[in-house]
Amino acid sequence: MKINPKLKKFFSYYKPHKKTLALDLFCAFAAAGAVLLYPLLVNRITSEAITSAGISLNLIIQTAAIFLVLIILEYACNFFITYQGHVMAAKMEFSMRNDLFAHFQKLSFSYYDDAKTGQLMSRITTDLFDVTELAHHGPEDVIISLCKFIGAFIILLNVNVLLTLTIFAVIPFMFAFSWYYNKKLKAAFKDNRNKIAEINAQIEDSLSGIRVVKSFANESTEMEKFEKGNSRFVESKRNSYFRMSQFHSGLGAFVSFINLLVIIVGAILIHFKVLGLPEMITFFLYINLIIEPVRRLINFTEQFQNGATGFERFLEILDIDPDISDSPEATSISSVNGEVSFENIGFKYREDTEYVLKNINVTAKAGEYLALIGSSGVGKTTLCSLIPRFYEATEGQIFIDGRDIKSITLKSLRDNIGIVQQDVYLFAGTIKENIRYGKPDASDDEIIAAAQAANAHNFVSGLPEGYDTDIGQRGVKLSGGQKQRISIARVFLKNPPILIFDEATSSLDNESEKVIQESFDKLAENRTTFVIAHRLSTIKNAERILVLTGDGITEEGSHNDLLALNGVYSKLYNLQFADSEC
Repeated sequence: MKINPKLKKFFSYYKPHKKTLALDLFCAFAAAGAVLLYPLLVNRITSEAITSAGISLNLIIQTAAIFLVLIILEYACNFFITYQGHVMAAKMEFSMRNDLFAHFQKLSFSYYDDAKTGQLMSRITTDLFDVTELAHHGPEDVIISLCKFIGAFIILLNVNVLLTLTIFAVIPFMFAFSWYYNKKLKAAFKDNRNKIAEINAQIEDSLSGIRVVKSFANESTEMEKFEKGNSRFVESKRNSYFRMSQFHSGLGAFVSFINLLVIIVGAILIHFKVLGLPEMITFFLYINLIIEPVRRLINFTEQFQNGATGFERFLEILDIDPDISDSPEATSISSVNGEVSFENIGFKYREDTEYVLKNINVTAKAGEYLALIGSSGVGKTTLCSLIPRFYEATEGQIFIDGRDIKSITLKSLRDNIGIVQQDVYLFAGTIKENIRYGKPDASDDEIIAAAQAANAHNFVSGLPEGYDTDIGQRGVKLSGGQKQRISIARVFLKNPPILIFDEATSSLDNESEKVIQESFDKLAENRTTFVIAHRLSTIKNAERILVLTGDGITEEGSHNDLLALNGVYSKLYNLQFADSEC
């Protein structure tokens, strides 16, 4: 029999915990068996220990002792189920979260261009909690329910067949009712998941931009946006609660109806002396044992819908094939000289969009300092992002030292490229931790040497806790120039043969720019360097300047050569320095 791939994937997470799962299910079976015996012991007391002839104390004591043993057994089994079962579920959640986070690492920039961080966080937290609740409670609930249900049915058949069949004739209608509303609940719970993910995305967006919000005094606007999203979530919950109310109210009505049947049919059977009063009491006790597994199964279906919805959303991410990955033939690269060649490169973000880059042909020699300029939107950053394969070229090939970059493993490729961006991202933590990100096994001496090379050591040493200073979320406790120097130190520590500077000084003041430029020049020595710049003063000394327009590379040469052409570069230069001597 062919197993559904989703179920197969779900069951694969049980594999490392087979022993715990087996013990958990055994304990569930044993606990259910113990509970099944309780009404029989009560029947023994009412029918055998208490008679018209008197009370049998020995029989009562024996029955009480059996009761006590069963209670201890039930306690031990339930303890194991609750403790070890939850630990097993937590470990499964750990594995699922690891798999999901690892897959997030494989997805390219193209995926994150359209994704919302808050929604991704929802998938890795809330959704997985529901999945592991199902993973823990699902199997044991099914075992306990089936054990109690089947056991009660067999026992009651031996007490009275007619009354048993009368009760169980109603059960199929209960399950049909449950099945119908399960479908309604599943749709409602999925909608809830989507709505809470939207709220998470909005919260993440608003809190990340809290400084912008406050600077424009737009707290009320953000609150209004949040309230709208929150209201949509409430409406979604209202729908799911409506379905739940129909579900549980209907179930309650079925239970009451079964009790009514037992009373009516039982009374008739007692009248005709087909059923005795002790048996009638036993039936009432077993009704709870019949209804409780039905309730448990129905609660399981609700839990199943939550967990199944969460697992579907989990699989939605895992099913996304990374559009950029290592080819089977890819190998590592070592001793990189740094020559980078673009041959007939064309690029567009999606099939239905226009080309951002077209017919790009250029070679940067090993150790060459090459600058890219052009108006916003012409593809300067995109072109450089193609080198480490953050995006995949739509057309053409890129070579490093004569090797097609697609034949190089992604890790090896990116290990040989250092990037300093305008929008520096520093992680929450200390300065030392952020610099060490460039080389995780670096010693403290290496970190200090990298900071010194990046002109960062002096300001770091002046901080109260030096390199152990906590810089806050995204480095908010540092100035723009300080953050930039930390990012440069990170690249110094990485020590790659190829560098990309992406408008790294455009947001800095003149003094900070001068310090950063000195760090850049030092870092760029003997490395192939691509500089994207709006401030032409930062690239006047570049060996070669490429002017990128919508038509591709339209001008190429040194600063003086391009000025002499009196073309695009000359116009841009004159616009920036019309009022100054350069």
